[in-house]
Amino acid sequence: MLVAASAFGAEPAPDPARQAATVYLDQLAEVFLVARAKTVAALDTRTAAERRQNEVRNTIMSLIGGLPDRNVPLNAHMTGHHAEAGFHLENVVFESLPDFRVTANVFVPEGTGPFPAVLISPGHSPQGKASDYPMAAAFARAGFVVLTYDIMGEGERLQYYDAVLNVSRLERPTAEHSMAAYQALLMGKPVVRYFINDAMRGIDYLASRPDVDVSRIGAFGCSGGGAVTAYATALDPRIKVSASACFVTTMHHLLGTIGPQEGEQSTPGFTAAGLDLVDWVELAAPRPFAIVSTTEDMFPFAGARAAHDEAKRFWSLLGASDNLAWITGPGRHGALAPIASDVIGFFVQHLKGSGPKQVFESTVHPSLPEDLLATETGQASTAFGSEAIQSLVRAEAAALQQRKSGKPSIDRLQADIRRVTKASAVPGHTLHDVEVLASEGHPTYRFERMRFTPNEGPVFEAVLVTPTGPMKGRLLYLDRQPLSTVQLEALMEAGWQVLAPVPAGGSGEESKAAVLGDYTLFALRAMLVDRTVTGLRIDQAITAADWFARQQKAGSALTIYGVGALGPVALQAAVLDRRFRKVFVRDVLASYKLASEAPVTRNLPEIALPGVLKFYDMPDLVTVLAPRDVVMINPLDPVWRSLRQKDFAKIFAPSQHLRWYPIEPLEGLLP
Repeated sequence: MLVAASAFGAEPAPDPARQAATVYLDQLAEVFLVARAKTVAALDTRTAAERRQNEVRNTIMSLIGGLPDRNVPLNAHMTGHHAEAGFHLENVVFESLPDFRVTANVFVPEGTGPFPAVLISPGHSPQGKASDYPMAAAFARAGFVVLTYDIMGEGERLQYYDAVLNVSRLERPTAEHSMAAYQALLMGKPVVRYFINDAMRGIDYLASRPDVDVSRIGAFGCSGGGAVTAYATALDPRIKVSASACFVTTMHHLLGTIGPQEGEQSTPGFTAAGLDLVDWVELAAPRPFAIVSTTEDMFPFAGARAAHDEAKRFWSLLGASDNLAWITGPGRHGALAPIASDVIGFFVQHLKGSGPKQVFESTVHPSLPEDLLATETGQASTAFGSEAIQSLVRAEAAALQQRKSGKPSIDRLQADIRRVTKASAVPGHTLHDVEVLASEGHPTYRFERMRFTPNEGPVFEAVLVTPTGPMKGRLLYLDRQPLSTVQLEALMEAGWQVLAPVPAGGSGEESKAAVLGDYTLFALRAMLVDRTVTGLRIDQAITAADWFARQQKAGSALTIYGVGALGPVALQAAVLDRRFRKVFVRDVLASYKLASEAPVTRNLPEIALPGVLKFYDMPDLVTVLAPRDVVMINPLDPVWRSLRQKDFAKIFAPSQHLRWYPIEPLEGLLP
């Protein structure tokens, strides 16, 4: 039926496992958001509002791991310039971090400065800064110096550049941002800190120019650029006026519609810390700020209204309600042409002083696209050998490795696993209810479909297969794919009872890029409320172990077998739950550190854990499981190639309790 429906263009049915986990996560989010709403509603004085700002700013800085050191040279230089009608254009390059170069255009108006200035952060467009040319030109003709720049993964700053094909290895900007986000996440460094730093270094550059009045600097951006604009304004008081377009809504409305969209827009723990998207906006108060919304935007317009109404009250507490504006217009996401004059007029009013309302042309384009290039080759990486986010991550991982010392104890590692994965299940205290949904008998086994309702976590289904003959062992089998008939029959003949839960999160998401898999956005949703995909699945494994422990025909010790993204789950669950006496993992990434060193890692969002490399890696898990047997079958490198035995030996210390196998059938390894 599914095949037939797909053939006629119908949408496939949503994955129940994805739906159940999403409902659970959104219910958690709602608890945090309701508590936050009560806190904000209780603010009734200027002092209380300012105290809230300080608390929010400190929380955000903690969540993003602080900001990089900006006390380093910009090393800015011009690479070209030419005249345009009403302004001249300069192509410049500066460094936001040592050797981490930013390519940019500066639009300088006619006349004598110093001028007010505007930093424009681009949205998620492959063209980067070039996509903002029409708006930047309009600002320049209105008398502003404008800096437009390429954010990471766009324009001349592709982070995963293929020099042979002259394209990104990751297909589109949001995929570049996602890979960067999950690689940086392994070190506990949310990628948003680098986006904010780039924007603040842009302000540093504008402030260094003699033709810019440093007391009159503003910031504008749309979509992803609207997010970066809100963030930079919140944390940089040099930005005196700001407008964020097609980004501002509420988390309640966002989760109920399109959900989290980007790594730089979804900081781990953000919602759990009592924050909402409008908190970024309210950190700008009482400075002039415009929320810019389009009525058919994918970022819900109703959420923008709710955010504006809350923010208006916040500005009022600070005695500056007239400084908050809500500029709206018709159209879909990013359709700013009908309201561009209103946006520019907002900056004219607050950075130049009131004057007659004007219409600003915002549909012009450069004479030649190459006039906007700040590099000779079209990419900072090939023109200057510029650092990329991945090289920054690799250096951070190496530094972490040097600081780690000593063999971990199982008690310490158990605490670290709970800290990192957010797994909460305690062995022996997980089960609320188990229901048999269907049962079917076969000559050599009985098949049952079951529903588990744990005390904490999403409801999940599982398949239980029990041999009709003597039962010699119990196997918890973790995989996104079901066992084959051949494997199942062999296990039944060997006397294994097999329980196979449907992994939390299921599947069913538009992939940002094939290499990222289908967990890019779902994993963000989990991390917003201080959960992880791996942690949800560890809880499932411990719940399953509790069910096994209740059965009268307990059989022998429990074995856990994890495949692919469920391999790390099996290892970490076994560290937390000693009832797993044997551990098998197959087709698993051999080390998180490998993921931090590689240019790209397949399916990283499904297994990435915030800050995991600050605490442990796969070899640490294997070490503390001794003397329990651990079998690793076909361990993989970051792009899913089989790891050679000699490379495996470099990662894992020789041990009697650890065995390595190339690709072997499941039924051939289990006794």
